Amino acid sequence: MERNMVGWFEIPVTDMDRAKNFYEAVFGVAIQVHDLGGTKMGWFPWDETKTGAAGCLILNTDWYTPSNTEGVLIYFACTDLQQELDRVEPSGGKILKPKTQISPDVGYMGLFLDSEGNRIALHSRN
Repeated sequence: MERNMVGWFEIPVTDMDRAKNFYEAVFGVAIQVHDLGGTKMGWFPWDETKTGAAGCLILNTDWYTPSNTEGVLIYFACTDLQQELDRVEPSGGKILKPKTQISPDVGYMGLFLDSEGNRIALHSRN
């Protein structure tokens, strides 16, 4: 295998502007929105020289539906996930699981609902 197995992810949204504002506020990043033939994609920042997968917010109601109970659970890597969790509720989301130690070797995780109703997880070593 030449690369890590995850190369791309898509987070379904029903309101691109709301979702864009939410993720920009929680993670302190700029998201670029593109309309690709009727499917709107909000691309997360990506640098091919760094580790991790690229991904986007995606708006196409024929193919994508946000869910808080079904589908894949994405973990965003953080330095200290408490910083991101502290920005979730002021930005329109809901914390489902506070910062919780997985184990001393693995680190911590937290879980929240985004502005669109998707379950999203965070992971940090601290």
